[in-house]
Amino acid sequence: MYTSTLRLFRLLSGFVICLLLTPAAAAATPSAGEVPLPYRAEEVTFTNLTLNARLSGMLTVPPGTGPFPTVLLLSDSGPQDRDGTVGDFAPLGLLADYLTRRGMAVLRFDDRGAGKSVGPAATTTAELVSDAQAALNYLRTRPETDLAHLGLVGHGEGGNVALLAAAQPLSPVFVVALAASGLPGQELVLQQQAATLRLVGSDAAQIEVATKRQQALLEIIRQTPDNAQAQAIVANILKQNNAAVDDATAQSSAAEMTSARYRYFLAFNPLEKLTTINCPVLLLNGTADLTIDADANLGALSRGLKLNKNVTVKKLAGVNHLFQADPAKWPVVGGQPQPTFSPEAQEAIRQWVMDQVKK
Repeated sequence: MYTSTLRLFRLLSGFVICLLLTPAAAAATPSAGEVPLPYRAEEVTFTNLTLNARLSGMLTVPPGTGPFPTVLLLSDSGPQDRDGTVGDFAPLGLLADYLTRRGMAVLRFDDRGAGKSVGPAATTTAELVSDAQAALNYLRTRPETDLAHLGLVGHGEGGNVALLAAAQPLSPVFVVALAASGLPGQELVLQQQAATLRLVGSDAAQIEVATKRQQALLEIIRQTPDNAQAQAIVANILKQNNAAVDDATAQSSAAEMTSARYRYFLAFNPLEKLTTINCPVLLLNGTADLTIDADANLGALSRGLKLNKNVTVKKLAGVNHLFQADPAKWPVVGGQPQPTFSPEAQEAIRQWVMDQVKK
């Protein structure tokens, strides 16, 4: 028996994320004995030649001859499997199933270092853009793909990857960014920390002290390019800030916080190059997202895309970072509430994509 639990995760130490972990949701691929899916599911592989990475995934295709409107799903930060699984919840698998049942071909793939994909671990968002481009090129070889309606749907960092890909040559025809960041990395860290502290009941004075402390720590990382020196300083600060932190934990955390990927994240400005995006864009966020604040990040992205005349911005009440619906709306199965990918979010994505197809 499971219960829904609010857990706090640290991503690359200090990058605090609040996620709602839940019982396992239905997978988009049937197990033995289950009713067959009403569409074709095919294991596929393709190569990112630039980075010598072999990527594996699942292409789901509606019944019929096609070609079909086609979307490529991109996962949130860190090596994730093709379903974007966090805990027992698989948002990309559920979204792929929903869209394929309603007439779209969908490709989702394992990130490098996850599932069946192999290749050097990604350290920057730009490297992830090259994976997305490789996947798009693969889809362009498939007869099921409607080349005039081939787009990207990215979640979290995947949303930023999708936007950056749209600023490159041979871009997708449209982009859906789910809970993408609009704030620079360092600013986002501070906002996430403040949101977490408010969640656990800290008052304004406590939040201000913690924010100044974290800001100083991040500034030290930025101004100390020598990793050995930076790690020593950060480890010492972590121990001074929390007497319960032992040497091994402090050293490990300091190493992560001075890693190439985390340094890149802190300096990353998601608004760069947005002015060059001309394709239709849907920006979607939930009001219960504790990782990517809807108002701050949607506002920043909207400003970055102000030259684009085909941008749709939508906030979904009660939806969290994983795009789970408000728990009060979960169906009860076997006496237990079961998490769902927000039906409102799924339909908003489907309807917007089909609106692009009709144009």
